[in-house]
Amino acid sequence: ALKNYSVEKDIAAYIKKQMDSNYGIPWHVIVGRSFGSFVSHESQHFIYFYIGHVAFLIFKTT
Repeated sequence: ALKNYSVEKDIAAYIKKQMDSNYGIPWHVIVGRSFGSFVSHESQHFIYFYIGHVAFLIFKTT
């Protein structure tokens, strides 16, 4: 996603489409340099990591 897109919203949209396609719906994706979050998610369906200064929050809900 980072190779093809530079706008955070576009990166998030691309990742969401890939997650929905590969692992079933609904996945939620937040990409950014500064944000807070408080989310509910399915057990073992939560990913949070950084690449450089950009945070990625990915989670699935029922």
